[in-house]
Amino acid sequence: MKEKVSRLFREIEENLGYFQELGFDYFPSLHPDSLKEISKEKIFSSLEQEIKECQACPLAKTRKNAVPGEGDMEAELMFVGEGPGREEDIQGKPFVGRAGQLLTRIIKAMKFERENVYITNVIKCRPPDNRNPKTSEVEKCQRFLLKQIELISPKIIVPLGNVPTRYFLNKSDGITSLRGRFYPYHDIQVMPTFHPSYLVRNEDNKELKKMVWEDMKRVMSVLGKK
Repeated sequence: MKEKVSRLFREIEENLGYFQELGFDYFPSLHPDSLKEISKEKIFSSLEQEIKECQACPLAKTRKNAVPGEGDMEAELMFVGEGPGREEDIQGKPFVGRAGQLLTRIIKAMKFERENVYITNVIKCRPPDNRNPKTSEVEKCQRFLLKQIELISPKIIVPLGNVPTRYFLNKSDGITSLRGRFYPYHDIQVMPTFHPSYLVRNEDNKELKKMVWEDMKRVMSVLGKK
């Protein structure tokens, strides 16, 4: 815990300009004693509010709700999809439709609860007709994801599907060839796997389910879950 606190304050010192943009006008001396004055919860709350109010790309005009993400700010495990779908856009929460219900079951099978992990998307607003995000949309939105990763500092990120996998790995290969092994992303391990919506669309394909579970067992092993 002490190491995480120290790292948090080093990150704050390196990002004073960003936090000033979020409305922090006064910064005390940045050491652990100042935790009461600038809490991680407050930073997260301000970041979520900024996401909800963002007008940086045209998706802001077609969305009902931006979807920042949800879960444990101290999570060791982070799931990242491509973008909100219809139900997520309506509720303002990530992965709440059929694919989200499947993801919840996968998380429980991994001996976690949704509240113990962090779930978000590469982009925070639903693209019309659930199309893939455009490069320009990802570029406008990526600062939010990067800040979430910086604050949470997970041990493992699981990109769900092609879009987030290509984002983290900067590879054009498809998810079928990339899944099943870890890749480095700074000091975080990345384990790509199929998006739950792909499993829902191919619910009779037992081989797909087996591959996803093999990927998750590798994640569980690293995190000490047996």
